[in-house]
Amino acid sequence: MLFCGINPGLMSAWTGYHFARPGNRFWPALHASGFTPRRFAPAEQEQLLGLGLGVTNMAARATARADELSAEELVEGGRLLAEKVALYRPAWLAILGVTAYRVAFADKRAQVGPQQRTLGATRIWALPSPSGLNAHWTPAALAEEFGRLRSAAFAPPRQGG
Repeated sequence: MLFCGINPGLMSAWTGYHFARPGNRFWPALHASGFTPRRFAPAEQEQLLGLGLGVTNMAARATARADELSAEELVEGGRLLAEKVALYRPAWLAILGVTAYRVAFADKRAQVGPQQRTLGATRIWALPSPSGLNAHWTPAALAEEFGRLRSAAFAPPRQGG
């Protein structure tokens, strides 16, 4: 599973850790949904690899708000992300920000949840942005959506019939 944020916030750029701003809800949602055995701190992001999880960003430029990125930056970020996925071949790509996903992959109708598009064999799930600025997604609702992804990603294979 590769989690992809939109771009580094200023705190993340300063610390070098993903989702480093204290109000960001990525780490709590990751734990509350069962992806991690405990709540990790941003400085522990390397420990995700041992759980089969990774973290990256769509765009490299740090901003205070994701809406400061241009459409061109998101489209280029989507292209580079597709290259990264082709190299590492995760089973799932979880993009944390459905609006950024819509722009980067020219899918204006995308909704939160599983997407029809794949990148090779990698399935895509659009998650809400965990930024504290995305307040209409409560921590409980975020954790529930992360949990839907976890259930889909780790569901037992269907039996033929």
